[in-house]
Amino acid sequence: MHDHGHDHRAHAGHDHDDDHGAGHGSGHSHHSHGGGHGHVHAPASFGRAFAIGILLNTAFVVVEAGYGWASNSMSLVADAGHNLSDVLGLVVAWVASVLVRRRPSTRFTYGLRGSSILAALFNAVFLLVAVGAILWEAAWRLVHPEPVAGVTVMVVAGIGILINGFTAWLFASGAKGDINIRGAFLHMAADAAVSAGVVLAGLVILLTGFDWIDPLVSFAIGGLIIWASWALLRDSVAMSLAAVPPGIASEEVAACLRGQPGVVEIHDLHIWPMSTTEPALTVHLVMAEGHPGNRFLIAVAEELRGRFGIVHATVQIEEAGGPPCHLAGACAV
Repeated sequence: MHDHGHDHRAHAGHDHDDDHGAGHGSGHSHHSHGGGHGHVHAPASFGRAFAIGILLNTAFVVVEAGYGWASNSMSLVADAGHNLSDVLGLVVAWVASVLVRRRPSTRFTYGLRGSSILAALFNAVFLLVAVGAILWEAAWRLVHPEPVAGVTVMVVAGIGILINGFTAWLFASGAKGDINIRGAFLHMAADAAVSAGVVLAGLVILLTGFDWIDPLVSFAIGGLIIWASWALLRDSVAMSLAAVPPGIASEEVAACLRGQPGVVEIHDLHIWPMSTTEPALTVHLVMAEGHPGNRFLIAVAEELRGRFGIVHATVQIEEAGGPPCHLAGACAV
């Protein structure tokens, strides 16, 4: 990628003594991975929470779908479909949380951290396919309503509130410090709220006898799923295309780099996600007095991590007034 005469590497986790004075050098600066990544992945202790949540929700999906068809309740079937997607989501998230821990290899030089992005994309696509089938059946039931057993709907959905609430509680302790665990917690908490809506539908049917309330609730649940899955699809596609991760403003990162001591110009700035939780960065810094040394690189990495959460930064150092970099053009990639 680089055509510069000297290529020097420095790791933020180590303090090398080979400080360089001038010339076109590059510095590779990032936190040592031993202590930098543990807070962004599900700790091993949450493997049990994943297992319990998956088992409980799988059993409930079977029961809810069976009673939904038996009682002619599309809202129960819709909720079962939603819960099934959540089971698959938990499975994929669990598998991804294991894969992202795989060590880098000569072929997969970032390890398998990108598997978490693929997991999010899979979940988004599956959710949209599932909700399409649910809404199709709900539309049929709205035109051709059938009697619905309101009491059955209320009881089964009430069980769903307990199971989803308990599963959310399993992840509650890690919801603040881990974005993946927070996602699992919020998803299951939302499911408990959806089940509460189904209970309300059963109560209205029981009190009024209006069976068309059931498919209407199915549409509401479907709308909720589309709203949640569309955001997930949008973000996962953007991550797959190496977009700047949400929450990081590239203009602010550029301003931070331009403000470093001795920097007169920056170019070829790229910010992308290695995984759903680990941003990476590459940039060329043009320095007035040449290479400032490894301590400068380490300080830049520390600031990028502290301010923007960028855990892997690669910095190319160039001397002002030296041969121009062929990547300095605005259209160069």
